[in-house]
Amino acid sequence: MSLLTDLVNLDLSETTDKIIAEYIWIGGSGMDLRSKGRTIKGPITDPSKLPKWNYDGSSTGQAPGEDSEVILYPQAIFKDPFRKGNNILVICDCYTPQGEPIPTNKRYGAAKIFSDPAVAAEVPWYGIEQEYTLLQKDINWPLGWPIGGFPGPQGPYYCSVGADKSFGRDIVDAHYKACIYAGINISGINGEVMPGQWEFQVGPSVGISAGDQVWMARYLLERITEIAGVVISFDPKPIPGDWNGAGAHTNYSTKSMREDGGYEVIKAAIEKLKLKHKEHIAAYGEGNERRLTGRHETADIHTFSWGVANRGASVRVGRETERDGKGYFEDRRPASNMDPYIVTSMIAQTTILS
Repeated sequence: MSLLTDLVNLDLSETTDKIIAEYIWIGGSGMDLRSKGRTIKGPITDPSKLPKWNYDGSSTGQAPGEDSEVILYPQAIFKDPFRKGNNILVICDCYTPQGEPIPTNKRYGAAKIFSDPAVAAEVPWYGIEQEYTLLQKDINWPLGWPIGGFPGPQGPYYCSVGADKSFGRDIVDAHYKACIYAGINISGINGEVMPGQWEFQVGPSVGISAGDQVWMARYLLERITEIAGVVISFDPKPIPGDWNGAGAHTNYSTKSMREDGGYEVIKAAIEKLKLKHKEHIAAYGEGNERRLTGRHETADIHTFSWGVANRGASVRVGRETERDGKGYFEDRRPASNMDPYIVTSMIAQTTILS
């Protein structure tokens, strides 16, 4: 083991009560994650015990150079699988020095919806299936694909094993364990239909925590692929043609849906989603029109549909939910690059508050 590795793996708790808190926030594009570390006295388990901090918003596309200070408000804490010990990762959202949420702070609006008494009483659960594509560095081509060429047609790759079918499993397993270590409620992983594409599932998570956990899981994946020298893509259709796109299917239920008679509540909620289809599509991710074509297990972007066990519908209801008369449904429209704060809060707003 090299001296550098020894230093990276130093256990600070043996000599000091100081810890490193990595403050993490979402940058100006809405998908770029940013972070910086701060030394504080630990241990810390409550975000309200952490100080606010600031950064140069002119360097992230979130403030002008002549008034560049943006304030970070700590909102959720996770254990740090990279530094280990008592060190932490901190999800933050962003405000002006006057205390106003900046335009890219989507967590603020989501928190308002989830704190509404009517929404809180329904205890909304989410399970988010985050698909992503691993790309070879510098050439923007999926991992495992021949450079300048294509693999065999889709079919052998979904949930596959073998060096000729499964690409990047070490990254996926490292991410899986890092999420569990961090305290994310990651419920599973699998290889996807397009080779080089994978999925992880976060949930069930309640309310605003679903967004916090998905963003933290994305951050961990970005860090792990950085170490591996691989590029992560959340593009909803990374390869044009006869290849599956990448989504973020969002499974959802409320207290009323999970109780006896919940199937009628589910059907009423789906009808509300139908009435707001255009508004949801507009908020469900950039480039989603390239994915929602009516092919490759998607519904056409212009038409709302739902069905039992139908993966070609906008909303899918499971056979078990139909049989039990209660349960959950899956909104299959969100793209892989959706903002989970927007999607989760919008579904709650439409189905509970509308």
